Formats: sequence, C-alpha cells, structure tokens
Amino acid sequence: MDRKHLDDITAARNPPLHHDPAKLLSLEESAVLLAEQTRKHQELQSRLASQKLNEALKVSMGGYVADTGPMAAYREVQDNEAQLSSEED
Repeated sequence: MDRKHLDDITAARNPPLHHDPAKLLSLEESAVLLAEQTRKHQELQSRLASQKLNEALKVSMGGYVADTGPMAAYREVQDNEAQLSSEED
C-alpha cells in the first residue's frame, strides 16, 4: 500500500519504537541469557530478603534499659506506693 495514500485515509500513526526490533537468537544464546537473568533475579531476591530481615532485626533488637527513662520513674512511683501501703498495714 502506498504511504501517501494511507496518510489520506487515516490520521492514525504507529507509535515510535522505544526499543530495538525483536532479534532471532539461537537456542544456546537464549539459554545463556535466561541463565544470566535467573542468576540476577535470585541475587536481587536474596538482597531484598536480607534487607527486610536486617530492618526487622533493628526494630526488635532495640536496646532497653529499665533503670533509666520514663519506665524507671514509673517504677519508682509504684515502688514508693507499695512501701507506703505496706507500712500503713
């Protein structure tokens, strides 16, 4: 079909190619590419799993010292009240 004639019929255009056209590969080349892609995917999965585990451990492994901070003040108040009530009995 003549290109000029097609332009007269419709205003529709093919989208521009963003990638190279498809290429034919031998079976060996395809197997090599697939193995490489699989290896990269597994590395990415293990890296993401490691990162998630690291973040989870940071949250649960936070330091806790009971003798300082607001919990120590609460504990002192509770201890003092317990002593007062036991002295009253």
